[in-house]
Amino acid sequence: MKWAYLIIIAVVLLVTSCQKVISLKLGNASPQIVIEGNLTNVYGVQYVVISKTVPFTSTNVFPPVSGATVAITDSLGRAYKFTEDTAGVYSYYPMIGYPGKKYTLTVQTGGKTYTATSTMPQPVNLDSLTAKISVLGNNDLRTITVNYQDPPNVPNQYRFILTDNGVQAGTIFVNDDSFTNGKYVREDLFQNGTDIHFHDTVSVEMQCIDHNMYEYWYSLSEQQTNGPGGGTTPSNPPSNFNNNALGYFSAHTTETKTIVVN
Repeated sequence: MKWAYLIIIAVVLLVTSCQKVISLKLGNASPQIVIEGNLTNVYGVQYVVISKTVPFTSTNVFPPVSGATVAITDSLGRAYKFTEDTAGVYSYYPMIGYPGKKYTLTVQTGGKTYTATSTMPQPVNLDSLTAKISVLGNNDLRTITVNYQDPPNVPNQYRFILTDNGVQAGTIFVNDDSFTNGKYVREDLFQNGTDIHFHDTVSVEMQCIDHNMYEYWYSLSEQQTNGPGGGTTPSNPPSNFNNNALGYFSAHTTETKTIVVN
């Protein structure tokens, strides 16, 4: 297992929960490359972040990978070469992804070439956000509900990112339409470690993601649900990169709505 990468995910998502302490005998695996690439349907700057894992016994400082050659190629063969802004952070501006198009991210570094493909789904509109008293019965806490119409006769996968007063919730929200195809969906976002109160300002980003990315985020959400002491043995989520790279490349649509909780 590549335990160091799981620590990266935990830190990035700010996962906080009470868990029993477990003593594990973990080896110091060789560093592996981690690539996190996103392409959205919003005209602007697009980013790719590249780093390396560290041994489990090391401090949680994950070295950036500089000097890589990074490019995204569209289905027509047009290549967009990214430039390095800061160590390990690569960007291209201006750029936009188009629904229905397939994109390939290529990263060359350390004498190896890593590629991943992602097809941007058609967008689904996020109609609204609503809030209600928490199901736990605490009148001081609120649960956020996302409301949207799922299109019929086509598989759809979704990821939601919740932010409360500018702080991103650690919980991973991901869903597909296996049981809601063509239906109007009212989905509650039950979060761990984030208390939403009356008058809080809450934003939710809705991403329409392809099937590979659904499997990636769903795998992480299942491990998050069980926790280190749960029934699922921690493992790396299924990356869409070749050559044993960790991470993901996601071409997705995005829409964000904000409410003041009442």
